[in-house]
Amino acid sequence: MSRTVYVNGDYLPEEEAKVSVFDRGFLFADGVYEVTSVLGGRLIDFEGHARRLQRSLAELEMKAPVEANELLEIHRELVTRNGIEDGLIYLQVTRGAADRDFAYPAADTEPTLVLFTQAKPGLADSPAAKTGIKVISIPDRRWGRRDIKTVQLLYPSMGKMMAKAAGCDDAWMVEDGQVTEGTSNNAYIVKGNAIITRHLGTEILHGITRAAVLRFAREAQMQVEERPFTIEEAQGADEAFITSASAFVMPVVEIDGTAIGDGRPGTVTARLREVYLDEMRKAAI
Repeated sequence: MSRTVYVNGDYLPEEEAKVSVFDRGFLFADGVYEVTSVLGGRLIDFEGHARRLQRSLAELEMKAPVEANELLEIHRELVTRNGIEDGLIYLQVTRGAADRDFAYPAADTEPTLVLFTQAKPGLADSPAAKTGIKVISIPDRRWGRRDIKTVQLLYPSMGKMMAKAAGCDDAWMVEDGQVTEGTSNNAYIVKGNAIITRHLGTEILHGITRAAVLRFAREAQMQVEERPFTIEEAQGADEAFITSASAFVMPVVEIDGTAIGDGRPGTVTARLREVYLDEMRKAAI
């Protein structure tokens, strides 16, 4: 059965969903996006994603296509229409369709809003959470405003393929000798009693899952250090992991061929994943 998708006010079969060839998302990657997880038919941390969407739009001087309450209703309607129990909702906003010009179009140009679902049965029960993933390091060659969640995803996609070619699962990007983040996730190491992850800035995405995990860690009296770290420091850590809206908290057991700790997911990572999923399920809407 075809999925129902949302395009500019209409719920349509995916085969009928279309946007203009003049859409600036297609021509200039002039757009932003969010991905919200669904567990048990309910939205995980929707408010966090909605806030970050508003921030991304503001940073690009792009107007919001709908109000926050309407955006929530669209998400819920797509969950219902597509029978999503576990999965993801992808949202993309672009500056809209206009004749091709590097300058922004007229201020009254209507933005494009598209949402679709991806069913992921057992999303929270990924086997990788038990075995861990392997990553490689690559140079970070993205633009400088990574704090804006834009649709400029070509280099992260290339990074995923570099990892795949190396027989690994993902890549951690490195700039000026320091790890920035994964291709689609925030990166962490655990050393002794400390959870270490890069501080917020324009160099990394301000992860919604990151914010929740660090909050839960601090509430549990865990030590958190927000600072850069190197690949070499990560290779000598006790544990490593990533966070994202779709992977939640995922252990990393190897970096550039070097096993992290004993080469198995660590207890801190496992605990953070458990706490995150428990708390997010309680707060889901």
